[in-house]
Amino acid sequence: MKGTVYKSTGSWYTVKSVAGDFYPCRIKGKFRIQGIKSTNPVAVGDKVEFETEIHDQEEVGLITEILDRQNYIIRKSVKLSKQTHIIASNIDQVFLLITLKNPKTYTVFIDRFLATAEAYSIPAILLFNKVDECSEEEMAEVVKLAEVYRAINYTCLLISAITGEGVKEVMELMEGKTNMFAGNSGVGKTTLINRIAPELDLRTTETSEMHMQGQHTTTFAEMYDLDFDARIIDTPGIRGFGIVDMDADEIGDYFPELFAIKGECKFNDTLHLEEPKCAVKAALEEGKISTSRYHSYVQMITGEDDTYRMDIFDEG
Repeated sequence: MKGTVYKSTGSWYTVKSVAGDFYPCRIKGKFRIQGIKSTNPVAVGDKVEFETEIHDQEEVGLITEILDRQNYIIRKSVKLSKQTHIIASNIDQVFLLITLKNPKTYTVFIDRFLATAEAYSIPAILLFNKVDECSEEEMAEVVKLAEVYRAINYTCLLISAITGEGVKEVMELMEGKTNMFAGNSGVGKTTLINRIAPELDLRTTETSEMHMQGQHTTTFAEMYDLDFDARIIDTPGIRGFGIVDMDADEIGDYFPELFAIKGECKFNDTLHLEEPKCAVKAALEEGKISTSRYHSYVQMITGEDDTYRMDIFDEG
């Protein structure tokens, strides 16, 4: 039978068959020895072939094949640096939740995530959440950052999962698609999902006041069918986002504003660092390219880790 993986806990998977039935499944051991350097060879969203059997008087499945993926979001594994972690696959679009505080989302994190989405041709939408908690001054900062990304054609919405502000617009964008929600721990993914689909009643946890860090409420990815012709993939909170399989000379292609003008550079193989007559460096000096975006780009190509030193709205 063919089906789609809806839930992954590391050892068991929930697969929805083409007929609409759900089966608890395991995977054949061969997946773990086929050179797949991933902590999870099967990801939520995967299309799979599986066969069923009766085990302890219950019908369970055995995944025998993973079908070709249309795309996926991948990052370096936190605990196993030489391995990767596929967050989800076969995604129509991804919503990245961003917050000014409680917790603070850094621009380096945003840009690493967006570059990965660009690399796999997944449209990304930025949701600036918790605007109900912002002072007038803080709101001005949120608007300023949203403009940075709107200027390079990313859709940006200012929302509040608590009050419902902007949620209707989010739902309209989701309709008819498989949507992945992602962001740092504590940015409000689960709260937003509960606002969109209260019937799911997912568990949420308050943000830690001591460290201003989000608590890991979601411990594994899971997909849900919604009643307005949409699917949503809830994912664990991410604190760091290590990029995977990107050569230094191609990273600039995943920054739309850099890619648009790289043909104007004197050298075709420029990395936009110290090379002469670089159109990107000229645009940066003229204020046509965001300082924070360029900072993220440099950090990625120089191989620095994803310790975020730049403030979320630091443009200088």
